[in-house]
Amino acid sequence: MKKIAILGSTGSIGTQTVDILPSIDAEVVALTTNKNIGLLERQARALRPKLVAAFDEEAAAQLRAALADTDIAVYAGMDGLIAAATEASADIVVTAVVGMVGLLPTLAAIDAGKDIALANKETLVCAGQIVTARAREKGVRILPVDSEHSAIFQCMQARGGNRAAKIILTASGGPFFKYSADQLKRVTREQALKHPNWSMGAKITIDSASMMNKGLELIEAMWLYDMEPEDIEIVVHRESIVHSLIEFADGAVLAQLGVPDMRLPIQYALTYPARVPCKAPRLRLSEIGLMSFFEPDDWSKPALGLARTAAAQKGNAGAVLNGANEAAVALFLQDKIRFCEIAPLVGEAMARVPMKGEVSLDDVLESDRMARTLVTEYGARLL
Repeated sequence: MKKIAILGSTGSIGTQTVDILPSIDAEVVALTTNKNIGLLERQARALRPKLVAAFDEEAAAQLRAALADTDIAVYAGMDGLIAAATEASADIVVTAVVGMVGLLPTLAAIDAGKDIALANKETLVCAGQIVTARAREKGVRILPVDSEHSAIFQCMQARGGNRAAKIILTASGGPFFKYSADQLKRVTREQALKHPNWSMGAKITIDSASMMNKGLELIEAMWLYDMEPEDIEIVVHRESIVHSLIEFADGAVLAQLGVPDMRLPIQYALTYPARVPCKAPRLRLSEIGLMSFFEPDDWSKPALGLARTAAAQKGNAGAVLNGANEAAVALFLQDKIRFCEIAPLVGEAMARVPMKGEVSLDDVLESDRMARTLVTEYGARLL
């Protein structure tokens, strides 16, 4: 029986991970949330983990009181996330938290010898060189959960020792595909949160609308699969059936297809290399009919351009890109800036934070802090 710790169990990926547990031979030993203690309490009572944690200190105190009649240990803050990530009995850690907060727990889990089911792309975007080197040193597997990176990983299983010449990441295009610059000036938070194909958390949904999410995935793919950024292509595929592809030197292309349902990639990361029946609905190509593919449109160029710049620079550039984007998206979700201002704010941070080629973990954390501060100070001036 595989023993699993789920960081971010109350979010979109976390709840779907819980949903597929009956399909696999697994026991949950740790669960965490930010502040959704109502759902976490229900999960804890149903799954009986050894420990739970709430990142929010006040929520953790409430959770401790709510679970006082159980023998489940309750932790708080970053120390709580790290305790869950390093729980001695865990075999694999699902990192389903959103944002930079996932970096330190992921590194702690790697140091503790845990395999990682990675749904927290920011970990590799901000510190890909550090994280992948640490995983190699510890003999730990990083198994991708994102649908695109799971697709690439699955295609790689059929390469027979041949190196992929190119990775092709697919993107749905979000709700604003083919919008003009003038239209983007008028879009609302509610419009940006209506993804055409996927049900996700607010931050990743906004990133999908701006195409920053695909830029972050480009950097993630670069580290996961040891590829140069110029060998990673992005194509808009509106139906979200082809989840990504790899191309070989002879021009042959392999793709992984499936319905847009995250339960399959989550389950494969947890059962790899075995495949077992999954709750996700089956793909019926005759019901899909036609599939379409496009070059990224003008609306996507600011975010994708910044991400490609960060990918080429490496060092601390990913941490600056990600930190500034997280702060800018937060401002947009608070209705403090317009959607079209997110990418320019990220670009300003990348221009102003000093870039470094070789970085330590402290450099990454400081670059993230500086980028967030620049963007947040801009938001404060709007009040």
